[in-house]
Amino acid sequence: MPYMLLIAEPVGQRAERTESEGRFLYDRMVEFGAGLKERGLLVASESLASEGVRVKKRNGKASLIDGPFAEAKEMIGGFYMLTCETQEEAIEIASACPAAEWCEVEVRKIAPCWV
Repeated sequence: MPYMLLIAEPVGQRAERTESEGRFLYDRMVEFGAGLKERGLLVASESLASEGVRVKKRNGKASLIDGPFAEAKEMIGGFYMLTCETQEEAIEIASACPAAEWCEVEVRKIAPCWV
């Protein structure tokens, strides 16, 4: 079954780190992903920038809101898409994720929007 691990980190947390601290943590995440790939569990993974744009369309007109979004307390800093046998396995992997030490790792089953 496909699962997504969403890395939810506090807004501004990255700015508090030095470049070497950030690179060290990033390298740990890359190593974690490589281990998942070796086990045949990793479908995709990426780190996401803190800036973004929200798009919403109402009555045929699109509006854009540039980020970062002041009202947000956290941002999605990255993700791992996995193929796991059970939700328990996905939770076990999330618990082993290095980011769980400084962020929250949300486990979501991938499913159609009508489920």
